[in-house]
Amino acid sequence: MRIFRATVLIVLALFASGAHSASKTILVLGDSLSAEYGLVRGSGWVSLLEQRLKTEKIDAVVVNASISGETSSGGKNRLGPLLEKYHPAVVIIELGGNDGLRGLSVRASEDNFRAMINAAKKARAKVLLAGMQIPPNYGRDYADQFAALYPKLAKETKSPLVPFLLTGVADRPELFQSDRIHPNAQAHPVMLSNVWLYLKPLLIK
Repeated sequence: MRIFRATVLIVLALFASGAHSASKTILVLGDSLSAEYGLVRGSGWVSLLEQRLKTEKIDAVVVNASISGETSSGGKNRLGPLLEKYHPAVVIIELGGNDGLRGLSVRASEDNFRAMINAAKKARAKVLLAGMQIPPNYGRDYADQFAALYPKLAKETKSPLVPFLLTGVADRPELFQSDRIHPNAQAHPVMLSNVWLYLKPLLIK
C-alpha cells in the first residue's frame, strides 16, 4: 500500500512540474527568405521567431529546414523524412518564390504545395502557408496566377495563410540587400510580425 501511495505521489509531482508535456516542434520548410541568405546568423525571421517564443513563454522549439534556392518540388521531396524525424506540431511552408522567378509551371507548383500540405496534415501537423508574390517578369497573367495559388490552396485545405510574407517590405527598397531580391536584416522583424499574427493561434489552441 505504501509503495502504491508513493507511486501516485511521484506521478502527481511529474504532472505538477510539467514534466509530462513535451515541447511543440515548429518545422520551417523554406527557401533563402528563411535560410538567412546574406545575413549574419541569428538575424533572420526564423531565429527571431525562436526569441519571440521565449518572450511569449510558449513551449516550442523551431527546426529550420530551409535551403537557399529551394523550390516547391524540392520541398515536397524533403518533407517526408523531416516529418518522420521531427514529428512537428506545426509546419510553416515558405516556398514558391524560386518557382515563380524561374517561370515554372503554376499547375506543377500547386500540385507540389497540395502534396506537402496533405503530407503534413496526414502526420497530424497543423500547416501555415506563407504566401508569395513575384514581379511580372513573365507577364502579368503568370504573376497573378502564381499569387492566386496560395489563397486557393489555403481555402481548399482549410489551412491558415500569411497573405504575403513580404508585406511592409516589398515596396521599400531600403529593406533589401544589394541584389534587390533578398531582404536585409532590418526587414526580418517585419517578416516575423507577418508570420506571428497567424502562427500564434496555432500554438495556443
